[in-house]
Amino acid sequence: MQRISTITTKPFWGMLNIILLALLLCVTSAWAGALENLRASGAIGESYNGYVVARDSGAQAEADAINAKRKTIYQEKAAAQGIGIDHVGKVYAEEIFKNVPAGTWIQLNGNWTKK
Repeated sequence: MQRISTITTKPFWGMLNIILLALLLCVTSAWAGALENLRASGAIGESYNGYVVARDSGAQAEADAINAKRKTIYQEKAAAQGIGIDHVGKVYAEEIFKNVPAGTWIQLNGNWTKK
């Protein structure tokens, strides 16, 4: 059996990694754009716990998908820092509230208000 040289396979794996990274960036950009559109339309709002809430029932699937991604991030951060996931979510919520554009619906103490 012939052995494939690592010299010829390294460029292949390097190119594959570059392609996968580019695809990930495109998906992330599209996801961020969809999030901004949902916020701007008022279909979703940002909650005090770091998750989005569907203010329009038609946006529930999108809200669930966004929250699943955020939960993964919060779990990783909580595990790395040895703190609870709820605490991480609240810290992120503070940053999200600071950075969302004016007109975004935010939920404070159970009440909705526009930033």
